[in-house]
Amino acid sequence: MKLGAVIITMGNRPDELRALLDSVTAQDGDRIEVVVVGNGAPVPDVPAGVRTVELPENLGIPGGRNVGIEAFGPSGADVDALLFLDDDGLLANRDTAELCRQAFAADPKLGIVTFRIADPDTGATQRRHVPRLRAADPMRSSRVTTFLGGANAVRTRVIADVGPLPQDFFYAHEETDLAWRALDAGWMIDYRADMVLNHPTTTPSRHAVYHRMVARNRVWLARRNLPAPLVPLYLGVWLLLTLVRRPSAPALKAWFGGFREGWSTPCGPRRPMKWRTVWRLTRLGRPPVI
Repeated sequence: MKLGAVIITMGNRPDELRALLDSVTAQDGDRIEVVVVGNGAPVPDVPAGVRTVELPENLGIPGGRNVGIEAFGPSGADVDALLFLDDDGLLANRDTAELCRQAFAADPKLGIVTFRIADPDTGATQRRHVPRLRAADPMRSSRVTTFLGGANAVRTRVIADVGPLPQDFFYAHEETDLAWRALDAGWMIDYRADMVLNHPTTTPSRHAVYHRMVARNRVWLARRNLPAPLVPLYLGVWLLLTLVRRPSAPALKAWFGGFREGWSTPCGPRRPMKWRTVWRLTRLGRPPVI
C-alpha cells in the first residue's frame, strides 16, 4: 500500500515542520511521498524530495488540504492512502505508517484511521482529542464516527467516492462533514490509540475565529448532512450545551453571530444521510443529535 502525506503550513513553525518531516522520513517500510502546502505563506526550507505548493491566499484548513490531495492526482489517486498531519505535530513512533498499511489491508471497508494525540512532555491526551462520547480512556481503540483533522490517514478511495473536504468551512467541523459522508457511503472509521502524534496541549479557542466558525459550521454540517427531522434536534442540543458551558459574553455574541450566519448563507449541496446511517452512528455510540 502506497502512502502519501499532506501537511499545510502558515510558514511560522519552521523548526516544528522540519521535525515532523524527519519523523515521517524515519517511518518503517516504503518511503512516504510528502507534499507541504504553504497556505497563503511561503514554505520554509524542507528536505530534498519533499514537494511544495505555495498558495497566494489562505484557503483555510480544508481548502489547503484539498490542494494537497490533488497534488497526488485526482482525489489523490497516485497513492492508496494519505496521512494528514499538523505542522507542529510529530509522529512519536517509527511504526505508525506500517500500522496504517496493515489496518487498511486487513479491513477493506476501513476508510479512515484517526490517531491518538499526546502531549510530548506529559504523554496526556486531552478528552476532546478522543473522538467519541465515552472518552475517559484514551488508550482504548474503537470504531468511531469522526476523526481528528491533523492526525489521521484517509484511504484515497474514500475521497474519490464521497468528495473532498468542504472548503467553505475554512476551519472547524470539516472532518465530521467528511466522516458522515464516508459513513453514509459504507466506510468505517477507527480510532487507534497505538498510532500516536505528539502535539503540544492547546485550547481551540486560541483562534480568534473559533466561536463564530464553530457555530456557523455546526449549522452548515446539519443542513448539508442530516435528515430534515434531525436538523432542529441536533442544533437545539448544541445550543443548550453551549449555554450550559457559560462562555464569556463576547464569545457568546460571536457564537450567536455564527449561528445566524449558518442559517443565512449557502452551505453547499445538501445530501442527507440515509436513516440506516443514523442507526449506524447510534450503534457506534454517537447518534447524530450530539
